[in-house]
Amino acid sequence: MEIVEKTSPLITCSQKIRAIHDTMDVLSGKWKISIIACLFFQPLRYSELLREVQGISGKMLSRELKDLEMNNLIHRRVIDAKPVIVSYEISDYGKSLKQLTDAIADWGIKHREEIIKEF
Repeated sequence: MEIVEKTSPLITCSQKIRAIHDTMDVLSGKWKISIIACLFFQPLRYSELLREVQGISGKMLSRELKDLEMNNLIHRRVIDAKPVIVSYEISDYGKSLKQLTDAIADWGIKHREEIIKEF
């Protein structure tokens, strides 16, 4: 009689859930994914981000940028000029989120269409 070892789907499920929770801890909140998505287009200065990410306050933008920088998802670049120029850009590690942000945007477009057609 052959014994087949089964892997528990609960282990796989719990590992996947833990990974999702880790991701959500880093990207949670209303603004982080929007900031990252903007920076995929080009590096931006603080005032440009404040204008692009509509509805975010200056205090919240500062906090979110610090969190994203702390998690190595973006870089803060200081250019020694007069006046000093500070810009933000996606880090190499942050570029690993490109497929995720594109998938979220694609789903959001489809979801909006789905909801609108019901009305």
